[in-house]
Amino acid sequence: PCPVCAQCSGAEQRFRSRCPSSGAVNLGHGCGVVSKLSSQKKFDEIKKANQAAARKLAEEQFSSSSEDDDEDAEIKQGKILAKTFTIYTNQTDGDASELERTRQYMNEAFQSGAMTCLICIASVKRNQAVWSCCGCFCIFHLVCIQKWAKDSLFLVSSPLTDDDFGKKDYPWPCPKCRFEYKRSETPNKYYCYCGKVENPTVDPWLVPHSCGQICEKEFKPPCGHKCLLLCHPGPCPPCPKMVTTSCHCRKAKPVPRRCSAKGWSCHLPCGRMLLCGQHTCENPCHSGDCQPCPRVSKQRCICGRQTAERLCASPQWQCEQVCGKALPCGNHTCEQVCHAGPCGDCPRSGKRSCPCGKSKFTLPCTEDVPTCGDSCDKVLECGIHKCLQRCHRGPCEICRQEVEKQCRCGKHTKRMPCHKPYLCETKCTKIRDCQKHQCRRKCCPGNCPPCDQVCGRTLGCRNHKCPSGCHRGSCNPCPETVDVKCNCGKTVIKVPCGRERTIKPPKCKQLCSHPPTCHHPTQEKHYCHFGRCPPCRQSCQKMLTCGHLCPVSCHDEALVKQTGNHQFAGPWEQPSEPAFIQTVLPCPPCEVPIPTSFIFNFQVSPLPCHSARPYSCKRFCGRLLNCQNHTCMKECHHVTKINSNADGKKAGPECLQCEEECTKPRPLGCPHRCVLPCHPGDCPSCLQMLKIKCHCKLSVLYIECLKLTSADVKGKDLLTSCKNQCPKQLPCGHRCKEICHSGDCPLNCSQKVKLKCPCKRLKKEVQCSKIQEDQVSLECDALCKEMKRKASEIKEAEAKAAIEEEKRRQQAELEAFENRLKGRRKNKRRRDEVEIEQSLWQKYKNLIMLPMFGVAVVMVAWLMVYND
Repeated sequence: PCPVCAQCSGAEQRFRSRCPSSGAVNLGHGCGVVSKLSSQKKFDEIKKANQAAARKLAEEQFSSSSEDDDEDAEIKQGKILAKTFTIYTNQTDGDASELERTRQYMNEAFQSGAMTCLICIASVKRNQAVWSCCGCFCIFHLVCIQKWAKDSLFLVSSPLTDDDFGKKDYPWPCPKCRFEYKRSETPNKYYCYCGKVENPTVDPWLVPHSCGQICEKEFKPPCGHKCLLLCHPGPCPPCPKMVTTSCHCRKAKPVPRRCSAKGWSCHLPCGRMLLCGQHTCENPCHSGDCQPCPRVSKQRCICGRQTAERLCASPQWQCEQVCGKALPCGNHTCEQVCHAGPCGDCPRSGKRSCPCGKSKFTLPCTEDVPTCGDSCDKVLECGIHKCLQRCHRGPCEICRQEVEKQCRCGKHTKRMPCHKPYLCETKCTKIRDCQKHQCRRKCCPGNCPPCDQVCGRTLGCRNHKCPSGCHRGSCNPCPETVDVKCNCGKTVIKVPCGRERTIKPPKCKQLCSHPPTCHHPTQEKHYCHFGRCPPCRQSCQKMLTCGHLCPVSCHDEALVKQTGNHQFAGPWEQPSEPAFIQTVLPCPPCEVPIPTSFIFNFQVSPLPCHSARPYSCKRFCGRLLNCQNHTCMKECHHVTKINSNADGKKAGPECLQCEEECTKPRPLGCPHRCVLPCHPGDCPSCLQMLKIKCHCKLSVLYIECLKLTSADVKGKDLLTSCKNQCPKQLPCGHRCKEICHSGDCPLNCSQKVKLKCPCKRLKKEVQCSKIQEDQVSLECDALCKEMKRKASEIKEAEAKAAIEEEKRRQQAELEAFENRLKGRRKNKRRRDEVEIEQSLWQKYKNLIMLPMFGVAVVMVAWLMVYND
């Protein structure tokens, strides 16, 4: 027996299996451990087979493709579709625009894995029995839909009692569109799409599950014609027959049109009489009944008392007034609100019953019916007891009798008034229809409501949860769909949610848009795919060092064996073949034959380009170096011809490089040396900076040598200017307004100064240069002279008054002195205080001068404003 699993006692048991993709042979055992009794010869044989299969798979993993098979399948599919649509397109003159929806269903039927059973979430294959819903045209396995219908009928009928079971034919719904089918419509046999053939045979040249005959289903909506396509999945296309039909309003002449679009409008006014009976329909020719009249007119109410503007579509209306007409009795009036026709008899006339209804009286309408005095005996609201009061008006009282009441669930009893309901506090422990949760209602009578919790179970798609209420049995299929795209995303198919992980991506006919992984600008044309692109098989065409192009196949993604010293984990690990890895291989040596010259060019022999090298003659090279000033002093050597048309005496990249300094003359005025070594052509421009002072000698400027030496006189003046205002002072005393400049400052000062007349009253702004040149002068005008004359007169009058005043004062002093000399000392104080009599000018001087001074100020201000 095996030392690990103790199985396979007796003879050794082995099995061989070959991988369908790689062809590898596997040798196994019941417990997964290779028996030590296996022969080394067989082990080596299997090992070599596996290695060969792995090598073959590594070499062909990119080149293997099924493009040819895909093309054959598409050609075959196109022929089947054309055969199916032939009769229809013959009726439509080749127009197949109405067949897009049917074509989509047929493409899904052809594509492997596109049709999915929403119940079991598995692919629908050609040889499986199926059933198609007539509402949504979704396809299910026949076994799955039978189980679905059976479970649905059981769930619907399980809450019923034994007496009700079987009395009603409960329907079962479609898993996708919820279209309801009767119990008798439960499918029990496998039919084709059109329902003519039972158990249709699998024909590779027909649509899967099709019988190949003409569909002949009635069109929807029915038009009297039948479908002309061959037996097909999905809905039937619109009717293609041509019929002669008139427009909706019947005014235009009949024209031939497609039966599916036979209703048409002539766009003329309809003209049919509306329901109001006054106006006609003004809408364009339309189908169906005309719309209500939109016009407004004055209409009377039913009783005819009021008139209002209302729509013609609603001519009858009631006002809110009570009729109020006298009834035939002559004692009462009609209490109905706005009505038509006669008011009728008085409601109080004829025989009337007492309130309890046991006695009848014939009384005038003006008298009320009396009570009969008997017991009421009306059934109370409880429905059990009767009213014990005497005949009375109005409603009966509530039932107040005490009875033994049982609660709603029937578990408790209690004596209480009849009108009060009795509900106990016991919670119902019955399981609801979901068979998971208890009812938990207080005093439940037994008719437990459906479970109000959400199911929440994970659906078959494994992506969503059931949003329905808690229920028994399996959940409905996930209604969501998922887009499965190709690698580029231009080809998309919709699959049920959950199938996106197992379904194959659609085959895209768009060219691969991946950028090439090798050095070529474009790759070989192939269709859109997943994973890496196949290896490039174009010619390499890389430029070799010799100048030729590499002629071998592209080797940017070559498969090579991975080499390296692998450290084994133990003696049980067997040495394995090296793995293959992708790498970029260098181009092989150039094999183009090149005529090669030897010493002194005496012999010429064709050699491979990579080994063609001329010999040296031991002389100086003598080729003109790149500086164009010196020659190569190196011993005769090989020189690569960069340009075939160039002179043979020109130095190559193998020649010496000139290391001398540049000795070429510098531009006039440049004090610097050339910064480059010996070089051909003109020296580069000098970019060093010169430090000089500006014209005004206040700022230090740094200027490129090239700009200064190449500029003219005007340019040099501009470069050596600091761009600030000149600090020099002009003869007039003002600062020079010019930007920093060379030479003397200009004398034409543009500064504005004020020029005044001799009396200082008139002012004027003029340029300073004009004043210096005596070109402008400002003289006093007549007003200035008049004011000057008046001012002089006032001064003369003041001077005269002052002289007179001085004389009076001296005279008073003289008189006072004389009095003192006469000895009148007793009256000295009184004599000293003698009041001097004032003159007229002294008395009225202020009254005269103040008005005159005010007038003068006003005139001066007015003149200044006027001159400005």
